[in-house]
Amino acid sequence: MATSKTIGVVLSGCGVMDGAEIHESVITLLAIDRAGSQAVCLAPDIDQAGVTNHLTGKEAPGERRNVLVESARIARGKIKDVKDVRAADLDAVILPGGYGVVKNLCDFAVKGEHCHVQPEVARLLREMLKARKPIGVICIAPALMAKVAQETGATATMTVGDDPATAAALERMGIEHVTAPVTDIVIDQARKIVSTPAYMLARRISEAATGIDKLVETVIGMA
Repeated sequence: MATSKTIGVVLSGCGVMDGAEIHESVITLLAIDRAGSQAVCLAPDIDQAGVTNHLTGKEAPGERRNVLVESARIARGKIKDVKDVRAADLDAVILPGGYGVVKNLCDFAVKGEHCHVQPEVARLLREMLKARKPIGVICIAPALMAKVAQETGATATMTVGDDPATAAALERMGIEHVTAPVTDIVIDQARKIVSTPAYMLARRISEAATGIDKLVETVIGMA
C-alpha cells in the first residue's frame, strides 16, 4: 500500500469571483482523499481585496471578508493560517484557482506581471521549491507561481490552457507556457511543478475534474 502523503491545499477565499473556485477546491480535496493521502487546508489571515455578489456578478461596495475565514467554509472549519506552516510540514502543495488567487494571494488581476505575492504564501512556495517538493497549480494559479519562480531566479514550464493574454504575461515573467487542453496536465520535471487549465477552459465540471485528478495523482506520485 502506498504511503500516505500530507498535501497542503492553499485556498484564497470562497467563490470563483473573489476567492477560491469551489469546484476546483473540492475536486482537489476529493482526489487527495481518494489517493489515501491527507489534505491540509491553508489560507492567509488577511482581508479580501474585494467582495463580489455571486448572484449578480457585481462588486459589493463596503462589504469586507477575511480570506482565512471564508476559506474555512470550504475546509469545513479545519484550516491553518499559512504563516504557521513550513515546507517541512508538507510533502507537496496544491493551489486551486479562482480569482481570489490573483486578487487576494497576489495582485496579478490588477498589476499583471508586475504583481506582488502575499508574503507568507510566497515564503511557503519558495521553501517548497528549495526543498524540491512538488507544487500543483490549477486554473489561474500558474500566474502566482510564475511570479514566485521569477523572484527566485527559477525558470519553469506551466499552462493556463490557451488564453493568449495570460500566457503572454507568464512568458514575460520568464515562464515557458505550453498550450494544453482542459483534460490534460503539463509537468515541469526539473522544478516538480504540475499545472492544468481547469476552469480556464472547462465548460463542464467533469472536464475540470479530469485534469485535476491527473494533477493530484502526479503531484502525489512525485512527493
